[in-house]
Amino acid sequence: MTAAADLSILKLVTQATLVVQIVMALLLAVSLASWTAIFSKFFALRRARAETEGFERQFWGGTELAQMYAQATNNRRKTGALERIFEAGMTEFLKLRGKGDVQATLDGARRAMRASYQREMDVLESRLSFLASVGSVSPYVGLFGTVWGIMHAFTGLASLEQATLASVAPGIAEALIATAIGLFAAIPAVVAYNRYAHEIDRLANRFESFIEEFSNILQRQR
Repeated sequence: MTAAADLSILKLVTQATLVVQIVMALLLAVSLASWTAIFSKFFALRRARAETEGFERQFWGGTELAQMYAQATNNRRKTGALERIFEAGMTEFLKLRGKGDVQATLDGARRAMRASYQREMDVLESRLSFLASVGSVSPYVGLFGTVWGIMHAFTGLASLEQATLASVAPGIAEALIATAIGLFAAIPAVVAYNRYAHEIDRLANRFESFIEEFSNILQRQR
């Protein structure tokens, strides 16, 4: 019972060396920030998918371009990424129409949509680099705490005449907790990064396809 109490996780954390405790605290803070980013990105991507699907249904459902443009300009705070790309292209097209040749007008509309596309992708990809960094760095930070704890445990044997497993077990156990926390921070971040990167790529493909298809529609309108 005494050995079990001495090797409880809470006891090991509180009795760990200062360096190991700092590593654990850092990893816990990073893990909390990682989970915050994971949930916020989950809801943001879900909203982006719903807005994209809703706009595509309206666009390909036969709604007039003028009506859709009026809705986009009047409700900018509620528009989605794809609708903002549409608005940028339509605005530039109406601005240049009649002021130059056909190709210049279409190129201007396409450039405006590409610029809006880049802005939307920057928003969608925000905090992905943080998740990638957490997933790649956290195990090494935890490993550093483990190495430090094991080193401290073995250097403590120098003052003992007889070394036993019980004398080094607490130090090794507290060191391994740092590795466990590092993996706890890294694994969800890696899984979320891969999942979200795939979803963002799919949205990017839909945005690019829309730009090409809408450019063809504008060419016929011109």
